[in-house]
Amino acid sequence: MNLGSIDRILRIVVGVGAVTFALLSKNEYAVYGYIGIVPLLTAVVGICPAYLPFGIKTCKTN
Repeated sequence: MNLGSIDRILRIVVGVGAVTFALLSKNEYAVYGYIGIVPLLTAVVGICPAYLPFGIKTCKTN
């Protein structure tokens, strides 16, 4: 796991907001809101693949 609790909460908020926008908006660009699934999945799993090559960890435990 390389995501801390604040990072996970922010990812959940952003992901839910983006997916909600995709579902409720009549905007032609609303389909891009489904990208919000990615931060939701990373928050649930607790691992961000983009952090791995750089050795970034936002969690306090090993």
